[in-house]
Amino acid sequence: MSTSFLADNDLADLLVQLETHGLTAAEARELDVLLAAAPGADRDALAPAAAALTLAARLPSEPMPGALRARLIAEGRVAVEQAAAGKVVPLPVTVPPTRPAVSSLGWYAAAASLLLAVAAWWPRLAEREAVVAVSQPPPTLAAQRAELVASVPAAVREPWSSTDDPASASVAGDVVWDPVTQTGYMRFVGLPANDASAEQYQLWIFDGTRDDRYPVDGGVFDIPAGATEVVVPIHARLPVRQAALFAVTVERPGGVVVSSRERIVALAQVAAG
Repeated sequence: MSTSFLADNDLADLLVQLETHGLTAAEARELDVLLAAAPGADRDALAPAAAALTLAARLPSEPMPGALRARLIAEGRVAVEQAAAGKVVPLPVTVPPTRPAVSSLGWYAAAASLLLAVAAWWPRLAEREAVVAVSQPPPTLAAQRAELVASVPAAVREPWSSTDDPASASVAGDVVWDPVTQTGYMRFVGLPANDASAEQYQLWIFDGTRDDRYPVDGGVFDIPAGATEVVVPIHARLPVRQAALFAVTVERPGGVVVSSRERIVALAQVAAG
């Protein structure tokens, strides 16, 4: 849309007043007449804020009072922060009740410019937040395990030992368990990959305060092909009051409620103390 008609100071004055504090009925009629006489001017398509921005560059202005400048900067900072937080808060720009002089139009254009700047910055801030989220992925299971080891010195940490099962021949690694938060991780090296459609590994936690016939189910898991080291989170189905032994068995897909313990591939005995 052409902006050549903004050279008409009366029209520009009315447009800025419309954007800032509204028009009287007589002024509205005057604006309609001026817009009708301006070639290429479409009232429905004309954005008052855009007109104010154009006025900021085209019309003479006296220096903005320091107090108004400081307030606009402060209000703009608040608006940007709230926009970044997902809140839409109108920017309060106070103007005098009478029609402003042409020399003051630059001030109101600056206020409109600040409002548009906030609107322009908002999607950029949201995009920046999205980029930050993408560039900072959640910590890996290995990192979470390392954090548990570093932050909870009292956590149980025991190495895996092998059994007579053929799949256990090269098993190594350890188990880490925090009895306070009931969280832990298993680290495996050398445990063969499994076909999840035929069988899965299942962890059992023997609780010193429970019957050994019914250890706590610690969840089922898979070992992917080609992995040299795998970290698996522990999902205890019941609270473990006193972990005494961790055992990994081979079960049918989805696991079982009670294991026959025919195939035990890894054991970690908790030292007394």
